[in-house]
Amino acid sequence: MAKGVKPRVKVPKTAQAGGTITIKTLISHKMESGQRKDKEGNIIPRSIINRFTCDFNGQNVIDVTLEPAISTNPFIEFEATVPEAGDFAFTWYDDDGSVYEESKSIAIA
Repeated sequence: MAKGVKPRVKVPKTAQAGGTITIKTLISHKMESGQRKDKEGNIIPRSIINRFTCDFNGQNVIDVTLEPAISTNPFIEFEATVPEAGDFAFTWYDDDGSVYEESKSIAIA
């Protein structure tokens, strides 16, 4: 598991039924490509977030494959339609097998 990894998510607390909201996510992660060397000349192992998913009440909203060229601390912003009150589940998958999860609830106004 990479050190200091922290997922952050911003979801409105309420939305109109059937309305569209903007969701912002950021995960603190070094995103090492596996192409650099340390001071001793050893290759630093690849360690990137390679996939991000978001589900709403069990239904997939977005599924993104990330490649080594992605920046450190990847920021993802997207829109989602909210048909009802419920829970968003956010999941980030790391090359080393680690899985980072966050969830947020939203109510209908």
